[in-house]
Amino acid sequence: MTHSPLPELLVEPLVRAALVEDLGPSGDVTSAAVIPHDLRYSATLNARQDGVISGGQLAELAFRLVDPSLVVKVHRPDGSTVRAGDAVMTIEGAALSILAAERVALNFMGRLSGVATLTARFVAKAQGTDARITCTRKTTPGLRLVEKQAVLHGGGAAHRFGLSDAILIKDNHIAAAGGIAPALRAARTSASHMRRIEIEVDTLAQLDEVLETGGADVVLLDNMTTADLTAAVQRVAEQLVTEASGTMRLDRIAEVAATGVDFISVGALTHSAPVLDLGLDF
Repeated sequence: MTHSPLPELLVEPLVRAALVEDLGPSGDVTSAAVIPHDLRYSATLNARQDGVISGGQLAELAFRLVDPSLVVKVHRPDGSTVRAGDAVMTIEGAALSILAAERVALNFMGRLSGVATLTARFVAKAQGTDARITCTRKTTPGLRLVEKQAVLHGGGAAHRFGLSDAILIKDNHIAAAGGIAPALRAARTSASHMRRIEIEVDTLAQLDEVLETGGADVVLLDNMTTADLTAAVQRVAEQLVTEASGTMRLDRIAEVAATGVDFISVGALTHSAPVLDLGLDF
């Protein structure tokens, strides 16, 4: 599964900051001490595990920012499924330049490919249903844009990007507003056809109140049992978009998807994804 690359204007500051952090004021002193400055080399970035690739755009940018003369060839673009041993990218040019960008490139690709790979595992569990797997705002500070892109590379769906995207009324909002009905009535004054309202409920009784009050577009069914999720979908009867959230472990996804919910949001996609093992070999 492939997606258009992100605008370079948005991701270049992330890569540049990572390079500055790694190279520091003196650059790669080890390579400079032991490798001839005129040595040219060809390196291959290989997958050492099966998975889904993401972050290749950032890795390629890291090499180009260090040395624009490096020749980067992408063999497995973002969104591609790879097997252990597959060549993902080759980089040709000054050995010193390749090594200077190596760790930043691998850090981005390993992290983001891990997110894409975990997402693909969740998506596979929901196959045969209409449920879509989506992420949350539980992302690494500063990396939300690329982590959410990695979810898309893994076959997941987009959720709101931040607090300004949509109105999502959660339990603390309900408590502060004085209840579900006043919270929905107040939210309706700020909503429009471009800004939807989602409200979180923990019980079927709360869901009934939402349906009776009206005004919501989406209902977030939080930490419900599978039986309650099934009952909730039946009560909604397609009046609202339904989203299941909370305790959405990989081993539970198939049964949750079978309840008929439209979306299953999983914080673990971004906050607990293991890094995909990738390596750069000379």
